[in-house]
Amino acid sequence: MFQQLTKFSVRLVQRFLPDPFLFAVLLTFVVYFLGVFATDTGPVKMIRYWGEGFWGLLEFTMQMVLILVTGHVLAQAPFIRRGLKRFAGVAKKPGQAVMLTTWVGAVASWINWGFGLVVGALFAKEVAKRVPRADYRLLVAGAYAGFIVWHSGLSGSIPLKIATDDSFGVLVPTSETIFAGFTLIPVIVLIFTLPLFVRWMQPKESERVQVDPSLLEDETASSAIRETPATPAEKLEMYPWISRLIGGMGLVYILLFVADNGGQLDLNIVNFSFLMLGILLHQTPRHYLNALGDAVKKTGGIILQFPFYAGIMGMMALSGLGEQISRLFISVADGTTFPLFAFLSAGLFNLFVPSGGGQWAVQGTIMLPAGEALGVTPSKTTMAVAWGDAWTNMIQPFWALPLLAIAKLSARDIMGFCLLILFYSGFIIGTGLLLLG
Repeated sequence: MFQQLTKFSVRLVQRFLPDPFLFAVLLTFVVYFLGVFATDTGPVKMIRYWGEGFWGLLEFTMQMVLILVTGHVLAQAPFIRRGLKRFAGVAKKPGQAVMLTTWVGAVASWINWGFGLVVGALFAKEVAKRVPRADYRLLVAGAYAGFIVWHSGLSGSIPLKIATDDSFGVLVPTSETIFAGFTLIPVIVLIFTLPLFVRWMQPKESERVQVDPSLLEDETASSAIRETPATPAEKLEMYPWISRLIGGMGLVYILLFVADNGGQLDLNIVNFSFLMLGILLHQTPRHYLNALGDAVKKTGGIILQFPFYAGIMGMMALSGLGEQISRLFISVADGTTFPLFAFLSAGLFNLFVPSGGGQWAVQGTIMLPAGEALGVTPSKTTMAVAWGDAWTNMIQPFWALPLLAIAKLSARDIMGFCLLILFYSGFIIGTGLLLLG
């Protein structure tokens, strides 16, 4: 029965899901017409709001791209790659392969979402080499499924932002958001049950999609350094002490930052940490730059689409449409159900603006006062919105782009599986928000 449901979901998505860029364009049209007909904004003004918002997330875009790039480069470090290859050997059967890949993707995404997407894709490829009878689409879908926990992890943009930015009149330390019990318990449940759920979606052996061996070729081989450095400049690029010195300086600064800020994190220090760790683990400047060049190639889709989603955010924010959507959910909530409705509202909002920072800029001003009026703490409101932002990424293909680029698949190949993961994870998170905290 469950296999039939999975087959239906996969077939449905393959038939109707457009390319992620076209998906962003179609959402632009949807929000435009909703703004015209559901608010007092005229058609010309909506276009003006779209254009004004187009570049409104440039700083946040750069931060997100750096998270992805630094996470990708770190994941490509020889030490990490060797570890992934060895750990991939643990899986012997298709079911084990799917479960292990999902678990690794989740743990890595909790550490850093860019790191998790890259590690998940690389690990799926390594596992596919060792267990070729596994369905390659499901391996990659499992790797992406682990992404559901990113916004409750160390690189969660909303909890990191409210820990350091009091523009909404409140500062909430990460000890009350990321490391609070009402966040950690759902994270642990998802990390250890998602692998089982993904395994249940495994198609019959006769219906599994075997991986094309050409997809598993090691991309780092093409960028390997084969020639002995000849010139002084080339020798300098291969000098390991340069990486050790600058990386060591970086580690000292990280320790100073943590000490000065009471252990609190923000997006910039997370990016800085991954940058310095990558420099150290790649050992020489040239090796790091080679890995960086490969990582930048994987960011093209995000760089192109982020302005379009910023334009959508501009229309939603300036027309008042985003506020209307948020208040619609708030209007039926009480002190007990408010976190759940904030979560559902954020999940819907994320389909149109898959940017935690952009979403928080619109919803934070509404959700925080509404929650306080109902007796809900800012920390729980913050995490409800953060969970909602992460949740519908299972059907919003934007953040899957770098993972898909590495795995060499399309969004249609994995999103049918992710649709069912959406319902399962939504039940776990929603239950946690109702019962915990």
